[in-house]
Amino acid sequence: MSKNSYVGELSAEFFGTMILILFGVGVVAQVVTAPDGSMGDHDSIAWAWGIGVILGVYVSGRLSGGHINPAVTIAFAVFSGFPWRKVGPYILAQTLGAFVAALIVRVVYADLIAKVDPEHTIDSQLIFSTLPGNGVEGVSIGTAFFDQIVGTAILLFLVCAVVNARNNPPLSNLAPVVIGLIVVGIGMAWGGNAGYAINPARDFGPRLASFITGYETAWLDQTGTLYFWVPIIGPIIGGLIGAGLFQFLVARYLPTDDATPTPVGRDIPQ
Repeated sequence: MSKNSYVGELSAEFFGTMILILFGVGVVAQVVTAPDGSMGDHDSIAWAWGIGVILGVYVSGRLSGGHINPAVTIAFAVFSGFPWRKVGPYILAQTLGAFVAALIVRVVYADLIAKVDPEHTIDSQLIFSTLPGNGVEGVSIGTAFFDQIVGTAILLFLVCAVVNARNNPPLSNLAPVVIGLIVVGIGMAWGGNAGYAINPARDFGPRLASFITGYETAWLDQTGTLYFWVPIIGPIIGGLIGAGLFQFLVARYLPTDDATPTPVGRDIPQ
C-alpha cells in the first residue's frame, strides 16, 4: 500500500484540524476562564489561532494538502480540480478532528469553566463556538452572515495567492507560516462582528462538543435565535467568492512558462 494513501489523507485532515482547535479553542478557554485578563486577551487569541493554523497545516500538508477547513476543500473542488469524491470525507475528517479537540479542551478546562460559569451559559459558550458580536447584543444575524462571507473570501483569495506556484509564493516550506499570519490578520481586523470562524468545521465541531457536554443553548445566539448555520453557510459562500475572484482576476493572467502550478490536494495548505 502506498504511504500516501487515501486513509492517510483523511487522517492528516483529522489531526491537522485537531491541532488547530487545540490551540484555538484552548486559548479562548484560557482567556474566558480568567476574566481579569491575567491569562491573555484578544491579541493572544488571534495569535494562538494563527499558530494553530501553521502547525495544523504542517501536520497535514504533505499528505492531504492541509485544507483543515471545509470552505477550502469546497473552493478547491470548484476551482482547482480537487476530486469531488473526496470532498465529503475530507469535511467529515475535519469536523471530527475539531469535535475531538474541543472535547479535550472541555475536559481539561472543566473545573475552571464550572468556577466562572457553573450554569454553562452564553458567557462560556464563546469558548467553543462563535456568536454575533462575540456574545454582546447589537450585531444582527444578517451582519454576522455577511461578515463571515467577507472574512472567508479574504482568506481564500490570499491562500490561493500564497500557494499558486506561478505567483511568487513563499520560498521553501514557509507557506503555512504565511497562511497562519493571514489568519492572525483576519482575527485582528475582522473579529468583532462574528468571531471570525471562517471555517465551518472549526465552529460546528466544537459547538456539537459543547452541546453534548451541558450547553443547551449551543445552537442559538445570545438572543435565542438559531445561529449555528451562519458560520457554516457564510464561510462556504465566502470561500467560493474569494477563490473565484483570484482565479478570474489574477490567476488567469499569471505566466505559465517558468513554473508548474501546485498540485491540487497535496501541497495546497489552508
